[in-house]
Amino acid sequence: MSKAAELAALIGSQASLAMRNLIINGDMQVSQRGTSSTDVPSHSTNYYPLIDQIAVESNNSAGRLTMSQADVTDLAGFTKAMKLDCTTADTSIAADEYFLFEKRIEGQDLQGLGHGTSGAKPVTISFYVKGTANTYMCELQNYDASKISSNQFAVTTSWNRISITVPANTANTISNDNGNGFWLNFWIHAGSTFTGGTYSANAWQSLVNNKRASGIGSFFSSTNNELFITGLQMEIGTVATPFKHESFGDNLARCQRYYSKIEYSNWSGRVSSGNAYYMHDGLRQTMRANPTASILSQSQSSFPTDRSFGDYTTEGVGTQCTASGNADGAYWYTGIALTAEL
Repeated sequence: MSKAAELAALIGSQASLAMRNLIINGDMQVSQRGTSSTDVPSHSTNYYPLIDQIAVESNNSAGRLTMSQADVTDLAGFTKAMKLDCTTADTSIAADEYFLFEKRIEGQDLQGLGHGTSGAKPVTISFYVKGTANTYMCELQNYDASKISSNQFAVTTSWNRISITVPANTANTISNDNGNGFWLNFWIHAGSTFTGGTYSANAWQSLVNNKRASGIGSFFSSTNNELFITGLQMEIGTVATPFKHESFGDNLARCQRYYSKIEYSNWSGRVSSGNAYYMHDGLRQTMRANPTASILSQSQSSFPTDRSFGDYTTEGVGTQCTASGNADGAYWYTGIALTAEL
């Protein structure tokens, strides 16, 4: 089938047009945690520092960066981007160092690809990128099968749309559940353990560490380095169609399946020693799994809490406040954050 015929077939399918982007928050509009996160990645080796649906993985690097939700004024159709700004350089790279950011996709949302069958379909990944000139790696990982397809891409000082087509995978299935299906990884710093192999582009292969970042530069080579990315899309087929914009409300609702802030859900009153008190609030969306909770703000550091949940699909969140010892007194908090991310 020609490119024109394939595009015509796609446009003719209302189902494909409705949900053709398998990436959530690809235009970086939703950032429930705030607009800037500093000293990344010192906080943890595997976490979500800022923009919804973007995770960070790292190991041992002395390099640090600030991640922010940046305003975009020079790319038609987009108003936000993720910006990475190197704040601490790392020019002495140990063999086992790496830094990457990634998008994780539930397996049950990928069943339309037909992977592991004779009817498996290719996918096309596209995104807009600019920054300090460098070469990085875009890697699609089948999580359960430990298979990857890797493609280098070049960053220039002007916006450029990168388009990568990953071939169909007839050999390996994707689990049909709410666990990890694909990880879309962007390698921007790595040591020889991950760069020492031979680069092999655009083919499904076993996950071998020394090929995962072969040929890339290092984002942490200088504190002058910047990277901007937006318009991230993954769709079935071999054509990179125009980015599928969603309303902010729809985008936020999809993000709240994984992370949600219940703000201004105030609980106040006296907590008497030995007694338990409860606050309940409905979930904003059905969450991917039973979430964990953290209190956003509270009146006293000694606030006695034991957070627990009902069914994550219907019952919402319950917070149990149990007093002990000399905990008698008035307490309050202004909200909780719920996390059920992959």
